Amino acid sequence: MTPTRPKNAVAAAAAPAPTPPAEETAVVQFLEKSPDFFERHPALLARLRLPHARGAATVSLVERQVEVLREREAEAARRLAEFIAVARGNEQLAERFHAFTRRLVRAQSLRDTCREIHASLRQDFGAHDARLLLTGLPRAQLGDTPESFARVVAADEPALKSFETLFASGKPRCGQARDVQREYLFGDDAGRVASLALVPLGENGSLGLLVVASEDAQRFHPGMSTDFLARMGDLVADAIRRFLQDR
Repeated sequence: MTPTRPKNAVAAAAAPAPTPPAEETAVVQFLEKSPDFFERHPALLARLRLPHARGAATVSLVERQVEVLREREAEAARRLAEFIAVARGNEQLAERFHAFTRRLVRAQSLRDTCREIHASLRQDFGAHDARLLLTGLPRAQLGDTPESFARVVAADEPALKSFETLFASGKPRCGQARDVQREYLFGDDAGRVASLALVPLGENGSLGLLVVASEDAQRFHPGMSTDFLARMGDLVADAIRRFLQDR
């Protein structure tokens, strides 16, 4: 049973905040227009007392102003620390992205490209696991690339239907995949995948799919930005196209 409040309590809660009396408004306006008032009346300033922010004791107006300034300084320091942390994180990400790009530029074949993508994801970005699905290519083009990472699949393979919505959007997606998707992508290792990033390659996934997995359920979550993943997908797609015809 939900307790009810007395009618007078309800009325008080619903009532609008009281309007400051005209005298109070006049005092506020006067002080705003006379910032040197307390300089001309130091004795009055010393007699003014205010409730302490954290207790029943009172403090002088000057003490209260000092307290407010300290609180603002602490908040500014906290925000500055956050900005510095974000800037350092972005700098590290830029360095990793630069290394990733150089790996792709140096690759001399599709096989080497796939190897470099895999190595960079594991070494530069610390990915727990990753998969690269390429559609409509001759298997021979991959050479001896480990099938656990890169493999060629038919564009009309039934298992790819579970990714149709992703391909239609053409945008990366992060979060938890359905069991059928995880099992298709990772096989016996599917149980170790807690979250993943799905990156379509090419327009509407015409070249395939890049998947980056993590054992951490919060590593890839639906609310995270996917701008970086989209740029990575563009780079991978362009690197693959270098060794394909009519794609």
